[in-house]
Amino acid sequence: MLIDATAVPADRGGVGRYVDSLVAALDADGADLAVVCQPRDEDLFTKIAPNARVVRAADAVATRTARLAWEQTTLPRLVRSLGVDVVHSPHYTLPLASKAASVVTLHDATFFTDPVLHSSVKARFFRAWTRASLRRADLCVVPSQATADELARVAGADRRGLHIAQHGVDTERFHPPSPDEIMAVRRTLSLGDTPYVAFLGALEPRKNVPALIRGFAQAMVGRSDPPALVLAGQPGWDSQVERALDSVPHRIRVIRAGYLPFEQLAGFLGGAELVAYPSLGEGFGLPVLEAMAAGACVLTTRRLSLPEVGGEAVAYCGVGAGDIAAAIADLLDDPARRSSLAASAQQRAKDFSWAMSADRHRLAYERAVMVRRRR
Repeated sequence: MLIDATAVPADRGGVGRYVDSLVAALDADGADLAVVCQPRDEDLFTKIAPNARVVRAADAVATRTARLAWEQTTLPRLVRSLGVDVVHSPHYTLPLASKAASVVTLHDATFFTDPVLHSSVKARFFRAWTRASLRRADLCVVPSQATADELARVAGADRRGLHIAQHGVDTERFHPPSPDEIMAVRRTLSLGDTPYVAFLGALEPRKNVPALIRGFAQAMVGRSDPPALVLAGQPGWDSQVERALDSVPHRIRVIRAGYLPFEQLAGFLGGAELVAYPSLGEGFGLPVLEAMAAGACVLTTRRLSLPEVGGEAVAYCGVGAGDIAAAIADLLDDPARRSSLAASAQQRAKDFSWAMSADRHRLAYERAVMVRRRR
């Protein structure tokens, strides 16, 4: 099998963690695996998949347009030369002319259900490629039942062509942190002894960060020693974030931490009073699972896949600022409940592993080969 990792972004957000972890788990399980990647990622994949054949793509795949052209022209030739049985394209698009069986990962359906949460160009692009993949791929992998249901409802997906393979969590990176790991994050963020509420994710409209900021500010009213709110993640394109920040009273501290290195994420998540992730909808919700594995008390919403991940081990709220404010205040005022949820979350996170996800993906590859042969 060949995994096309050329679409993985350099910052290693959710898609990057998915591809990296899946490749490592497949390689550890003895899969006959090839990985094609951008030049910057060659050393990484060689390290995490020492038994795989790692193929370096041309430097020209760095932009989306160049990568798509490479995917439709050079990748099919590479597939033939390597003699692979199945090609896994892990981010919506696929080589249309490949002779090998094709598997495509469709991460969510929000480009159809909530297009205003994405840039118009991005929404049109991914709607078109989702439809193309549903028509042309031998099998499409989705990370949750909710995503499968949404694709069937809004994109006309044939459920027989959808294969659910939930994500896992890297417990070496995401674990209850040591005091030293927590202190290292506190030094990075200049927090001192101030407690904090954490958010991890890109500041994009789907993450509902403006409502989180306003809700947090409401929840801090009347508190003599309020915690800080720390927003960690890429800047994104949500123009409402700045307006929400401007409305926060001066005595309330909101920190835009930007991108935090992987080695500090466990300390960041596990060291928080609680992790707030009031998303408007997720195909899976990897940050929620990672926070659970770090032993955090997590507050999220019941939108789409998030209850599949959190179960009864997390707290839930609505998506409006008032709902978020009430939930944050209740949790901050109830240390015993926070502790109970954190323990339950850590235990539930053990139900999700990349080894199990790799098993589900291998089954998808086998199914795709059988579908291609029937065709």
